[in-house]
Amino acid sequence: MSKMKVLLVEDELLLARIIKDSLESRGYQVTHAVHGKQGLDFFQTQAPDILVLDVMMPQMDGFSLATEIRKQNPRIPIIFLTARSQVEDVVKGFELGGNDYLRKPFSMEELVVRIKALLERSALGADTPTELNNQALRIGAFTFDPVKQVLEHPQEHISLSHRESELLRHLYLHRNNVLERGPVLRELWGDDSIFNARSMDVYITKIRRHLQRDPSIQIINVRGIGYKLVC
Repeated sequence: MSKMKVLLVEDELLLARIIKDSLESRGYQVTHAVHGKQGLDFFQTQAPDILVLDVMMPQMDGFSLATEIRKQNPRIPIIFLTARSQVEDVVKGFELGGNDYLRKPFSMEELVVRIKALLERSALGADTPTELNNQALRIGAFTFDPVKQVLEHPQEHISLSHRESELLRHLYLHRNNVLERGPVLRELWGDDSIFNARSMDVYITKIRRHLQRDPSIQIINVRGIGYKLVC
């Protein structure tokens, strides 16, 4: 069985060595980059299964690196590492497509558990039909490109955030059927807490607003269960 490949991008060399040694002792294959630009090069050549990115780095910070990576791969798991504790930074990390966020200092066991959980969710997501992976999708009068994160209408071009795009992708996958809230919250937000459920409601409202040019499209609330995209 091949080892899962972790790309670690961290400019603190001592911390990077501790993380690399700890993950390798648990059976992971780890590639270490010392700054964001090197991390982007390694991402394009090493085909990792998961990314662990420091936020504050020279040449290209972790947020900028994640933005570039999301243009090429919308679904690879990303964990941010940071010493910054502002709520705004956490929100920004998730908005840019991060799946998890660890504040320094952290325990190696916590990092390992989170890596394992994200890889398991990513493996489940690999069963997504191929129609969602590489081509634009028709949603009523709209064309949705989940890779470019763009929603096109004859009268409008809408650039979506990573989370908007992923949530719309899930709605499309379950179109005309109920999309349960819990699994989506755990995959896109990390857990199904009340706070995250309210955040999901906000994103559903945003997506409804984006789709309002076509009145034949509806996103229906299914009380206590989730949502249904009717198109």
